Amino acid sequence: MTKSHLPTPLRGIVPPMVTPLKDRETLDLEAIDRLIEHLVRGGVAGLFILGTSGEGPGLSYRLRYELVEHVCEVVADRVPVLVGVTDPSLEEALEMAGWAEDCGAAAIVAAPPYYFPMAQAELLRYFTVLAEESPLPLMLYNIPPCTHLDISLDTLRRCCEVERIVGIKDSSGDLEYFRAALALRAQRPDWTFLIGPEHMLAETALLGGDGGVNGGANITPTLFVELFEAARSGDRPTVERLQQRVLTLGRLYQGEPVVPSVIQGLKGALAVLGLCDDLLVEPFARPSAAKRQEIERVLTELGLLTREVHPQTT
Repeated sequence: MTKSHLPTPLRGIVPPMVTPLKDRETLDLEAIDRLIEHLVRGGVAGLFILGTSGEGPGLSYRLRYELVEHVCEVVADRVPVLVGVTDPSLEEALEMAGWAEDCGAAAIVAAPPYYFPMAQAELLRYFTVLAEESPLPLMLYNIPPCTHLDISLDTLRRCCEVERIVGIKDSSGDLEYFRAALALRAQRPDWTFLIGPEHMLAETALLGGDGGVNGGANITPTLFVELFEAARSGDRPTVERLQQRVLTLGRLYQGEPVVPSVIQGLKGALAVLGLCDDLLVEPFARPSAAKRQEIERVLTELGLLTREVHPQTT
């Protein structure tokens, strides 16, 4: 299979695609196909699979490999596919990188390895070895709420010296960190700087960010594509109008713990829209009846339920 091209920098919306499931060990391939077409038609710049919204660390290795192969086959080089390889084992991350390359992906994405405490010097070594031995370029993923280890700005600067590291997705929620990271463009003009928290997309785009890896784009990709384009063009009235819609969408994610609540909101909304089932990886539950009611209220308020949707898959 031909490897898809990764623009440098990659600009636009790269949804962290959810992983539709039939049961705990079976991918819902038909729902995956529907979701891919929904996203590609929405004008996204790429797809990121096996990330946090994709429940990558909670999937079996078999399902991860099956997902990479199927997504790359269906996307068929229409947009670049970025594959999450985050793993405590460097060898497992490299194995997945090799498989992603074989399937036609454009890049890999890795957060700091979890479980073992690690100093920044060791983190730099991990990323350097992963980048130099991977057949695909590496994008870093800063998500300290999940890994309990941030990629320090000094480590990020050192990573700029590694040719095959090509950018960062920042989900720290720290605007000043992202602003400081953008200064590294002077050193690496080819780097991609993407933001994770969707409420920060417009502000970071106005600062010169390259786009977002925003979970809500699974639900309504056009909203995020239009918001990014408005911010990049300096159209502040449009930015303010669309930002209010993004903030309304954010009501889907409320709850504790935060990350499972976000995924419940995403999959719950996609189930209401008929795109996939709302089953999460174990041990996380489907959205409660109360949360599903709130999901329906939000989607109705945004006008998304007035559109034609696919038949329910639940």
